[in-house]
Amino acid sequence: MDDILRFALLGLGLGALYALTAHGIVLVYRGSGVLNLAHGALGMAGAYVQWELSAQHGLAYWPATMCGVLTSAALGVLTHLLVLRPLRTASAPARLVGTLAVFIVLTALAVKRYGDSLQLVPGKLPTRLLTIAGATVSEDRVWLLGIAIAITAVLHLLYRRTLFGLGTTAVAENENAAAALGWSPDLIATVNWALGSALAGLTGILIVPVIGLSVTGLTTLLLSALAAALVGRFSSFPITLAGGLLIGVVQSELTRFGSGVTGLAASVPFLFIALVLVARGRALPLRGTFLDRLPALGTGKVRPLPLALAVAVGLLLVSLSTPLWADAITNTLVLSLIILSIVVVTGYAGQVSLAAYALAGTGAFIAGHTTADWGWPFELALLAGVLGTVPIGLLFALPAVRTRGVNLAIITLGLGTTLEAMVFQNTDLSTTPGSDGIVVGKQTLFGISVSGVDHPQRYAAVVLVMFVAAALVVANVRRSRTGRRLVAVRANERAAAALGIDVRAAKLYAFGLSAAIAALAGVLTGFRSTSVVFSDFASFGSVTALGLAVIGGVGFLVGPLFGATFAAGTVGARFGDLVLPGLSEWMPLIGGVILVLTLVGNQDGIGKELGSQAAGVRRRVSSKRGASGRKGERATAAVRQGARRDVPEVMPREEREGPGPDVPRSAPLPLQVRDLTVRYGGVVAVDGLSLNVEPGQVVGLIGPNGAGKTSAIDAVTGFTRAASGRVCLGDRDLTRLPVHRRAAAGLSRSFQSLELFEDMTVLDNLYAACDRPGRWAYLMDLVHPGSRALPAHVLVAVREFGLQDSLDRPVGDLSYGERRLLAIARAVAASPSVLLLDEPAAGLSDDETRELAGLVRRLAEDWGMGVLLVEHDVDMVMSVCDQVVVLDFGRRICAGTPEEVRRDPAVRAAYLGDLEPEMLG
Repeated sequence: MDDILRFALLGLGLGALYALTAHGIVLVYRGSGVLNLAHGALGMAGAYVQWELSAQHGLAYWPATMCGVLTSAALGVLTHLLVLRPLRTASAPARLVGTLAVFIVLTALAVKRYGDSLQLVPGKLPTRLLTIAGATVSEDRVWLLGIAIAITAVLHLLYRRTLFGLGTTAVAENENAAAALGWSPDLIATVNWALGSALAGLTGILIVPVIGLSVTGLTTLLLSALAAALVGRFSSFPITLAGGLLIGVVQSELTRFGSGVTGLAASVPFLFIALVLVARGRALPLRGTFLDRLPALGTGKVRPLPLALAVAVGLLLVSLSTPLWADAITNTLVLSLIILSIVVVTGYAGQVSLAAYALAGTGAFIAGHTTADWGWPFELALLAGVLGTVPIGLLFALPAVRTRGVNLAIITLGLGTTLEAMVFQNTDLSTTPGSDGIVVGKQTLFGISVSGVDHPQRYAAVVLVMFVAAALVVANVRRSRTGRRLVAVRANERAAAALGIDVRAAKLYAFGLSAAIAALAGVLTGFRSTSVVFSDFASFGSVTALGLAVIGGVGFLVGPLFGATFAAGTVGARFGDLVLPGLSEWMPLIGGVILVLTLVGNQDGIGKELGSQAAGVRRRVSSKRGASGRKGERATAAVRQGARRDVPEVMPREEREGPGPDVPRSAPLPLQVRDLTVRYGGVVAVDGLSLNVEPGQVVGLIGPNGAGKTSAIDAVTGFTRAASGRVCLGDRDLTRLPVHRRAAAGLSRSFQSLELFEDMTVLDNLYAACDRPGRWAYLMDLVHPGSRALPAHVLVAVREFGLQDSLDRPVGDLSYGERRLLAIARAVAASPSVLLLDEPAAGLSDDETRELAGLVRRLAEDWGMGVLLVEHDVDMVMSVCDQVVVLDFGRRICAGTPEEVRRDPAVRAAYLGDLEPEMLG
């Protein structure tokens, strides 16, 4: 019992330091909306400055401490002003990578100056032993707890009772509104960065007497602090303190009583992160901006002749290289494979993962044991490592189902750190007795020795072939139906689901493929020597790998080669040593600086232009309408010649006749909504709504603002869970189906806010809607990307909506009216039975509205679709609809023909006002 209490008291001291670090993260987040992953590095910088001034230059402890705290504060302010402020209109993942760039620069500088050996540093707090309730504990732990409580109280009062605190809260809630009231968001952010970073420096100085002074030790403190901040929702200082103390106590107790399980205590922060995210079931409330822009993407097009020539030249250079250059080539290509795995999961699917090195180590672990324990040859061990890591990658993907962006980055980093602590650092699992790793011997490939020890040139050639093969697989995926779905999920998950794309399956696929590529890199890294050594797979290496991916261009296949050259031990470092001896030692720092410059100057990466040429990217805006028209005619001809069998019966008769009599016929189905109720907490948004939409019929859903119209569409399409009621399409009950399955069944919708795939062309927006991958598409697309022919009904929609001259244009280049039409055309391209339009005429001129009304009418009469139209333009509704349903405060108050609704007294009182009925036509 005494041990339990003693270790609990020790844990309170450690937890107090976690809470203080977390407070700094919360300060930065509250003031600028940025999750600062460089926080631990800022604290490390302050701690080293204090130690150097005190231990090496003889400055007194407290003045040296003040200098260390001020150093951290100054670095925090510079981080905001030089890195994050220029990225204020960038996407949240880009801002996250900005903090990672600062992390890379600071850790590289620290390692260069101080090394990474552990320094024992004495503290200034009293260390005499105290007896509390029969347990003996050092007095400094009590002091740490008191300091944490005092600082928590001060911060709580500062941000609740002062004008500065109120201003910070205002900026966090609505930056534009706060600026209109006279608050400077930039000044607020700068001050909070200074305070948060100063607190990081103070915490670093206080904790080094407990854990020792080292670059790695202080930077990895970040995970525990993130867990505590997450408990406090990145806003509450008292709850953050409680979370930090609880984490510290649990860690301390497991250190004493769970010592039989390697890495269990170190995994506590991740367990807290996972539990909090699962319990809340939603992403953190990170602020975004409507100017968010994702990095550009290549098309994945491969030119066989230049590729074959490049591979031949590469193999020739490898064969002529010295062993040192062969090793550099191997290092470059292996790191390129790691970065290629990031291109898949982050570049294509938009999921920010920091688990690449953990998955690479998993592949090496599996392959190493198959060779060491079962005697498998290199070929089979490589295959086992790659395939065996895929399920682990899928486990890493599970958090992506409920989280994204910076939240996903946190949890994948935690997963990787846990895997490293519990498996890679467990000598019982990761070493062969008498060795520092898993002994795998010298490798042969199909009977030919390719040992990296005896024949480094041959091994480099094998790695080159493997990289090219992996790159071709990724290129195929990018050009395939699967790739288009990944990019759609990256651009807008809501819109992707509304088009029938299974967002969860797309994310799992991206993580699985990324895991396989990372595992390939891990096996090739581990087997280049006679033993697989797991120090090569430190989880924080994933941070550097993501930075290198951004430098090269996270959306381009040539990006990995460019990014990898800025790492130590690669071809770039070797060339650097030729130009300036010793330059390779500075490569981590150089890479970090270039990452900062890349983010500020060109988020698409320095490899974009060459990548565009190599991949044959065609992203230019066509200014010649004739060229686009000819493309459309060729596409139409290709569809007719191919006699495509996916043209539905709902398309116009004259177009149905083209493909031939063997086209399957699918009759459109009616939509039936019965007693639909939607609640948001205690507020009833939709109250017992019932309506029918028959094929070929346009039904209007109108009502005043806040009547529940959009909530009704969200509930019908599955974006909002209905409290009660039924939604049926034909005889099929869709009530419990997720969004993508309702869309696949025949419900398609547009959005009031459009929600187009902004970083895709008009053509790719349409492809995302009409692509229908088969059961084996996820595997087949790895080797063959399939056809890009548009179905005939989509070509008809293109002509109907006047988009034939805009197919190759990026969505961002369209006018507002064209964007509105594209949103509807994309929904039509999904071949729905029922089309739900949410305020399609918003922002259109009178002429454009009349043209849109004619289009909606033709969709019903000529295409046979049922249309549910939500629209504020009463004239349009009354002119185009067969039936109109009127909502008021979520309840249906009238339903009937436009004439009946026009004359209903309840409608006029609730919505149409006192205007004469004949004036409402």
